[in-house]
Amino acid sequence: MVSLEPRPAGAPALPMSPLTLGTSGWSPRTAAENAATDTLAADFAAGRLGTNVIDTSNIYGDSHSEEVIGRALAGTVRTGLLVQTKLDRNVERNDFSAAQMELSLRQSLDRLGLDSIDVLFLHDPENVGFDAVMQKGGAVDALVAMRDRGVARYIGISGGPVSMLQRFVETDIFDAVINHNRFTLVDRSATGLFQAARDRSMIIENAAPFGAGILTGDPRFAGTYAYGPIRPETQVAVDAAARIAGEAGIPLAALALQFSLRHPLVDTTVVGVRTRARFDEAVAHATIDVPDEVWTALDRIAPSPEIGVDTP
Repeated sequence: MVSLEPRPAGAPALPMSPLTLGTSGWSPRTAAENAATDTLAADFAAGRLGTNVIDTSNIYGDSHSEEVIGRALAGTVRTGLLVQTKLDRNVERNDFSAAQMELSLRQSLDRLGLDSIDVLFLHDPENVGFDAVMQKGGAVDALVAMRDRGVARYIGISGGPVSMLQRFVETDIFDAVINHNRFTLVDRSATGLFQAARDRSMIIENAAPFGAGILTGDPRFAGTYAYGPIRPETQVAVDAAARIAGEAGIPLAALALQFSLRHPLVDTTVVGVRTRARFDEAVAHATIDVPDEVWTALDRIAPSPEIGVDTP
């Protein structure tokens, strides 16, 4: 069982709930599905979800995600609620310039109806590489300037490849890091990255604790991990984890979520859901009692931290 009460995260000691509401899937769909995300955003804005952190991005759902959140926040007193979004490239031109970062920020502030962002991330720099965004007058300089002038309280780096994110962390520029799919029941390859961030008192956010779906136990995601075909050794670990979950009578999804929620290297876990029912299910999974022997068994079947999504 994991407590979902907010706790201090990183050197800023931000009071962050261990569970963050992720909105990467909030794209415009049917009227019923759109109503569901509207309700979920409204529940967050009213403090009815039990989490105080919502995560979005300039390009999530072709910007629909930020628009939904902005409507929900309009006219509310945002006491204790944290909104984080991400600076995004121009996808068509793969433009990660400082000018594009400024445009991305202005668009996000307008959609969200905010004057500043609590935590502002540079999103998926792997699309152009470390050197490109770190060059003088580039994207990272623009992000730092946003913090300096107060439109971002804290700044972070968000992406996938562990080795590249490690380089960003080691610059000592950033206050926070988000990594996805590399710290799960069956992939521990972000361990060193998160330890480096912890050594620097950064806010550490772990996204995609279900490996993009397979660790929910949903058969639709069979044979995949982290948006691609699953590696054989990862499939072996998934099968073993599913067996352990079955023998313990605990949903595999609950073990996958609690692995992240309870880990001392993780401040908050970003879980993307589109309905209140799915969010409530995550809360229920977080509060299931898991015997110590189950965690011991899961640690035994986990691949080495040297093996993961990014391993050649």
